[in-house]
Amino acid sequence: QVQLVESGGGLVQAGGSLRLSCAASGSIFSISTMGWYRQAPGKQRDLVARIISNAFTDYADSVKGRFTISRDNAKNTMYLQMNSLKPEDTGVYYCHMSNGPQNYWGQGTQVTVSS
Repeated sequence: QVQLVESGGGLVQAGGSLRLSCAASGSIFSISTMGWYRQAPGKQRDLVARIISNAFTDYADSVKGRFTISRDNAKNTMYLQMNSLKPEDTGVYYCHMSNGPQNYWGQGTQVTVSS
């Protein structure tokens, strides 16, 4: 079975940086589409960034130019480098894996950006 474990969240001032990691168990990481989603209090969970390979990535307009998604298939790990953080980036960040009809979620990591 696949397990996804996020780490790297925390409290940071506006303009600061954080790096999130998502470690995956199982054998399908390298052939799966991976993504980061964000859920702010009282709002729906939205896509932040998605990666098929390091050459094929997709970002929400609100984070383009500030966030970078990447993956290391040898380590079964995905990353999200977040720079120039804004208070509106606050929320729980979830790691997601999709492989055909299979979908998996991590437990989430809290990111809080203070103004």
